[in-house]
Amino acid sequence: MVMVAGCASVEPAPPNHSDRYTMSQDAAPAMKVDPASIRDAIPRAEPVTSAGNKSPYTVLGKTYHVMASSHGYSEVGTASWYGAKFHGHKTSNGETYSMYDMSAAHKTLPIPCYVKVTNLENGRTAVVRVNDRGPFKDGRLIDLSYAAATKLGYVDKGTARVRVEAIDTAKGAPPVSLAASRGGMPQAADGARYLQVGAFRDEYSANRLRDEIDQILQYAVFVQQVTGQNLFRVRIGPFFTDAELLTVQQMLAAAQYGRALIVSE
Repeated sequence: MVMVAGCASVEPAPPNHSDRYTMSQDAAPAMKVDPASIRDAIPRAEPVTSAGNKSPYTVLGKTYHVMASSHGYSEVGTASWYGAKFHGHKTSNGETYSMYDMSAAHKTLPIPCYVKVTNLENGRTAVVRVNDRGPFKDGRLIDLSYAAATKLGYVDKGTARVRVEAIDTAKGAPPVSLAASRGGMPQAADGARYLQVGAFRDEYSANRLRDEIDQILQYAVFVQQVTGQNLFRVRIGPFFTDAELLTVQQMLAAAQYGRALIVSE
């Protein structure tokens, strides 16, 4: 039995849904989106859902095994995109697909997870959340939303050669509660670095920024007062690798918090 939902479901579906795999040319919306206005998805730790992760599963006579973890995943291949014909339909984990979201379909990555996609033809990058299965056409690695494909600059072309790299939301400092993050600077081993997102003369403003960022990151966010001064710094960390530093720095920029400074003190 063909299984379909969203881009392609992992659950059995009635036979009259099977034409979803043989649909005619997909379409972009009538109103175009400015690539400069598109923000990346903001990675955060999420539990793997029961829906969308059945393994193994079979589509169009081929059997696929969902990976236990996205950790360390990196692959080069062809990206396609899907848009108006699937807009409003259910994705494999039961969410409603929007072609304006920064999302993607992949055959074997666990759902949900976050990946960085680089268009190797023009160098553009996008961070997307995988919440669907597919693409099931031979030679395709990942199916991006219309918005993501627009940001990567290949909507008109249809496909692009890309590199897909998993973003490990579990790396770095372990998740901490808001209350735990208020106890000052976390203890860290030598060589650890931090991101500084602001410095304020009043503690209230620093605490407010800390609370905002604490809601979107799974890293320790804390306010550090400069000894002997009425200056309060908002910092995140500790970090031990360049990769996690740059990933969180990009997440903050995408969330309109500017470019955080890397500090080691």
